[in-house]
Amino acid sequence: MESNHQNADTLAALQELIDVVAKLRSPDGGCPWDLVQTPETLTPYVIEEAYEVVDAIKSGNQAAISEELGDLLLQVVLQTQIASEYQQFTLKEVVNGISQKLIRRHPHVFGDVTVQNVEEVRQNWEQIKAAEKGEPSPENQQLSAKLSRYGRTLPPLIAAMKISQKAAEVGFEWENIDGVWAKFHEELAEFQQALAEETPERQQAELGDLLFAIIQLARWHNLDPSAALQGTNQRFVQRLQKMEAVVDRPLSDYSLDELEMLWQQAKAQLAQES
Repeated sequence: MESNHQNADTLAALQELIDVVAKLRSPDGGCPWDLVQTPETLTPYVIEEAYEVVDAIKSGNQAAISEELGDLLLQVVLQTQIASEYQQFTLKEVVNGISQKLIRRHPHVFGDVTVQNVEEVRQNWEQIKAAEKGEPSPENQQLSAKLSRYGRTLPPLIAAMKISQKAAEVGFEWENIDGVWAKFHEELAEFQQALAEETPERQQAELGDLLFAIIQLARWHNLDPSAALQGTNQRFVQRLQKMEAVVDRPLSDYSLDELEMLWQQAKAQLAQES
């Protein structure tokens, strides 16, 4: 009975959220900001909220995790509210769809299939997924099809690493690290030339090539480029925090030489603390 009561409370809370979002989108007294949103304009918030959930989980702060999961759930409800206004699909269809997908892709739980380990679960999932989409089984898919999916669905740094890993697995790889370094220097020179002589479009293309080459170096040295860049971002902010803690006026009032001195002091202090 207690479980049924909890389920009823959860469903009531979800319905309240649905009603709140519907009110925000109502032409009669709704929020002007919410009313002008589209699935496309909300896309950055979906990504942002997903990353904030991950950050909260890493922090171990349960209140923060709960709050950020709520923000992410809001994006799901808001997207489905907009879709329902155009008679495209509803939250009910979204929920039913994922429930049925989970049942189909877990025949060892909801059917009579037997599995021996986690790897067999993964293989079954991929095979069922391919069959649902009318695609060849994973082992029969062309490499380009797999890599295209990574490029479409993953954050760029993660996609680049996955693409290079899968390409290396089929032999599209340098013989040694010297070849990787040579490629990096080649792409660096082409980027520099593009900055001096080419259009912004070519400059951006060459920047992408250079970043891809750096990711190859990271892969060869078993480094995670996403984690590396995240660490750099955090250190940059931490050093700014140290700088701001000792100054008596806005940083913009200081000269470049003064800022460099403060930066080095902050860097040394953080190194000592760690």
